Amino acid sequence: MRILFISDVYFPRVNGVSTSIRTFREDLTTQGLATLLVAPQYAGSAAAEAGIVRVSAASVPKDPEDRRMRWGALTRTLDGLPRGSFDLVHIHTPFMAHYAGVRAARRAGVPCVATYHTFFEEYLHHYVPALPRALGRSAARHFTRSQCAAVQALIAPSEPMRAVLSDYGVTTPIHVLPTGLPADRFRLGDGAAFRALAGIAPERTLVTYIGRVAHEKNIGFLVQMFRRVLAQRPEALLVIAGEGPARAGLREQVAALGLSAHVYFAGYLERDGALLDCYAAADAFVFASRTETQGLVLLEAMAQGAPIVSTAELGTRSILLPGSGALVVAEDEAAFAAAVVRLLSEPALRAELRERGRSYARAWSSATMARRLGEIYRALVQAPQAAQVARAAG
Repeated sequence: MRILFISDVYFPRVNGVSTSIRTFREDLTTQGLATLLVAPQYAGSAAAEAGIVRVSAASVPKDPEDRRMRWGALTRTLDGLPRGSFDLVHIHTPFMAHYAGVRAARRAGVPCVATYHTFFEEYLHHYVPALPRALGRSAARHFTRSQCAAVQALIAPSEPMRAVLSDYGVTTPIHVLPTGLPADRFRLGDGAAFRALAGIAPERTLVTYIGRVAHEKNIGFLVQMFRRVLAQRPEALLVIAGEGPARAGLREQVAALGLSAHVYFAGYLERDGALLDCYAAADAFVFASRTETQGLVLLEAMAQGAPIVSTAELGTRSILLPGSGALVVAEDEAAFAAAVVRLLSEPALRAELRERGRSYARAWSSATMARRLGEIYRALVQAPQAAQVARAAG
């Protein structure tokens, strides 16, 4: 079976969608399922990559990391694929990729499935602030229903995300299928190496956020909360690792609060090296996003033995279950800071959460998730074939 993946984002742009696509493609290959990915061309990514077709793309205003595939180039690329070269289309993002993917599937007469990675109801508010919030919610829900109706099946990364889609009135069949962790995510990083690279003294206590530095990730709350941590643990350092459109605003917030000496912006870290080291260096991993459809970064932190303090909203509720290796708290500065201070002050608790987290993360095998995805593909491809046989027999 041959699967056409199409996405408005992929590496070198680092985020959960890129990670999910790469993880599933690698594991699907071991099952004998071939995939071809169509994704944007980024500056500096001209080298040919096996199984990936890059499409000419323009910059996105106010978001220098992202690219917008040019519609003409995208449709020419898809139309130029040999007839019969794919049996199913899998769409991963709701912009150009969605409309081009639906078009390609219809022209080829094959099923189309989409993964709902992005919770637009919150996302839209941050990126179109002039739009009244109620109007934005209504527009996001209409937009979602319209797109979901155009495909034969949906993948929701978590049960709470499935429930949201159902509440919107989506009637397309929904399969709950999170992105799993590949085996290499369990290779322990070197925390001392990260400290040495960043010039951080061994005795400093690290409170760490890793992920996209974007408005919807609620990192500003973590900065505000961290002032309370410093009041009791003045040696602590807040590490913010990642890139994104909120970075400049966060730097301004940090300076305005007088925290510049207490917050370290690590920027982009190489996924197979310094990123693992950063996880491993964390004395506490903190997270407060309201918009995660899954929260893969939490599983990655657990795999590295980073003890977690986090809110549980939307998709992260499906990960942060009892026994998962995390302290789950409300989005309240005082309560969150108290949990962080407690974790930093109790070595036995940190050790317990590290052990629980690594054990828990192993249950989220990427190979298992890919087998389930393969089963969904086969059922979708076989359904039209069965219908054709029935029509011929009749």
